[in-house]
Amino acid sequence: MARPLKVGLVGGGKGAFIVHAHQKAIHFDGTRRVVAGALYPEPKIALEEAAAWPYPIRGYGSYGEMIEANASLPADERLDYILIVTPNHVHYDPAMKAMKAGIAVFCEKPLCLTLKEASALVKTSRKLGVPFAVAHTYLGHWTTRLSRYIVQRGLLGDVRWVDSSYNQGWLATRLEATGQQQATWRVDPKRAGGSGCGGDIGTHALMQLRYVTGLDVTHVAAQMETFVAGRLLDDHFTVYCKLSNGGRALVRASQICIGFKNELGIDIAGTKGSLRWRQEEPERITIHLPNQPDRVYWRGAVTPGDGFLPKDLPAELMAEPTIPSGHPEGFHDAFARLHRDFERDVRAWKAGRPFTSDGSKYAKVEDGWTGIAFLDTCLKSSRRKGAWTAMPKTI
Repeated sequence: MARPLKVGLVGGGKGAFIVHAHQKAIHFDGTRRVVAGALYPEPKIALEEAAAWPYPIRGYGSYGEMIEANASLPADERLDYILIVTPNHVHYDPAMKAMKAGIAVFCEKPLCLTLKEASALVKTSRKLGVPFAVAHTYLGHWTTRLSRYIVQRGLLGDVRWVDSSYNQGWLATRLEATGQQQATWRVDPKRAGGSGCGGDIGTHALMQLRYVTGLDVTHVAAQMETFVAGRLLDDHFTVYCKLSNGGRALVRASQICIGFKNELGIDIAGTKGSLRWRQEEPERITIHLPNQPDRVYWRGAVTPGDGFLPKDLPAELMAEPTIPSGHPEGFHDAFARLHRDFERDVRAWKAGRPFTSDGSKYAKVEDGWTGIAFLDTCLKSSRRKGAWTAMPKTI
């Protein structure tokens, strides 16, 4: 039996939210485990946080120390990958240091702060052949993967229109003024980058569009707005897009919609039918066909050859659900699916075998680059009052 992969955390101390979903997902299958962490930027606090971690881990005062110390450990104690769960401005440096030290990287989105940084990460990952995943959670839902199959198999015909959105309400007031940790860094340009709402959740809406349809955004007409007085970054993000197949899309996000929690959704209109999916109801996909009753597909309860789905549904897709239909999967399961797929590539890489990292199972570093390029292009368009602006060529 293969030993469990060893994971080191960068960030995650002092009440950070996202690390707990990740670490549960890492331990989900028993084939991965968190063994070390540099949990906070201040060394003293980092060590205290590690000592107080729910289970024993090696604590380090900084991620640089953790990465440097890794080389001197016995081979069977070294890290297999790091998980970066820091604010955006502390993504680039640990990712670069880890890759150069021969450690794979799983990084929270957005990839980094600037297109220059993103390009350097892509080039280094390619040059060194290091597996690199970007944590776009919602690609891990099985229904997202079935949606991808349906659209890219052509069952809805040619894609004409996509509405991909993510609405929240938690920043409808100036929460950052209270010192709330999750709010303060997300509205700080030095830590979050050039976009607040767009970088935080608009990139999820973009990635959902690209992953499910297989299409790219070629031009944008963007409005990046700030409704809460005194806030330095956008809290409302609306982007009209031209797609690579000639279709159109709306990528939109808002954090000022009172009552909305995490309403990520996608609607795809093709020449033969439409698809609807909502993250807050992640077990089902609704298909609309001309002059027919709506078809609702539930995770784990899909019948090949039913008059819409073909008989040759991929065996890998059909075998993927972990529990029977009616026992709902959720956020942690989606994260676990991403870490599980990343694990396969990390194991192949460490054994000297080819690995795919083709974007079909998790967002790769190139997808992270596209997210930063999208934000950069939206900023340019918004400053020009929503003028059509071309996306840069893919790196």
